[in-house]
Amino acid sequence: MSTNESKKTQRTVKLGSTGPEVFPLGLGCMGMSGMYGATDDAESVRTIQAAIDRGVTLIDTGDFYGMGHNELLVGRAIASRRERVQLSVKFGALRGPDGSWLGMDTRPNAVKAFAAYTLKRLGVDVIDIYRPARLDPSVPIEDTIGAIAELVKAGYVRHIGLSEVGVETIRRAHRVHPIVDLQIEYSLASRGPEAEIFPVLAELGISATLYGVLSRGLLTGSTPKGPGDFRAYLPRFTGDNREKNEDVVGALRRFAQERKMTPGQLAIAWALARQPSFVSLVGAKTLAQLDDALGALEQPLSKDDVAALEALVRISGDRYGAEQMRHLDSERRASQPGSHA
Repeated sequence: MSTNESKKTQRTVKLGSTGPEVFPLGLGCMGMSGMYGATDDAESVRTIQAAIDRGVTLIDTGDFYGMGHNELLVGRAIASRRERVQLSVKFGALRGPDGSWLGMDTRPNAVKAFAAYTLKRLGVDVIDIYRPARLDPSVPIEDTIGAIAELVKAGYVRHIGLSEVGVETIRRAHRVHPIVDLQIEYSLASRGPEAEIFPVLAELGISATLYGVLSRGLLTGSTPKGPGDFRAYLPRFTGDNREKNEDVVGALRRFAQERKMTPGQLAIAWALARQPSFVSLVGAKTLAQLDDALGALEQPLSKDDVAALEALVRISGDRYGAEQMRHLDSERRASQPGSHA
């Protein structure tokens, strides 16, 4: 174990030209607060702590995950390990007592209020990377980033990130304050950012943290676990798309077995091979899932494997429902004038 740990912890990538060095896999904690069905807080804490002990440095959460539950959980888990992690926090999404989504609020005063509550729930003095979860169409991105920049200056935030925004918004934000990374969905099933977004990140010296690398478990054969699992409302998991995608998942499983890998390891290894300078976020909720994900680092894919895998995987359906897709700034094209507004 010690030899493997030593080998793993020596491997890092840098978040942008101004950000910290981090382990190439980050731990996304959203699933620990009920978004994908039942959870176990004790197991979640053990998983976070085990990830840190095995070299993972970037822990990703959001103040609206479980309406504060996730930050409290992460705070418990990192209490004795704070100096070994970078905390990435998303803010701005509004939720009701019933868990409903009420829109976004990234006004400067709201930004500072959200940060104050996050610091308290996490039990820390500073947030390593702070980012709006989505673009608020009613607030200029310059105002939002300016407010976070004031938090940086005051010592409450170290770095600024973005999430699910397009190239115009990225450029506008970066002009206000250096952006270290964009958080965006990317996987074998969702390769849209390659066309316009990733080239702009390279131009500006911005990194990316890639979530949904397993396409919310689709690529591993996972299915929605009841009405509390929001995947039950996503196009890829429903109707005709679900049947078509099950065939693809079967082929993916066979491809993995031939290489003595699990489908999850295969999907992660593909992302690491395709984007070696970015960080892949894995949503492990259990120690077993964490072990599986970390195993991908020890089984890099060849160029031939990457090409064969890409030819094999053709997923049906959008990553979100039509209404959510319309509101994703990252899905707008740079060629559309005013598309960032």
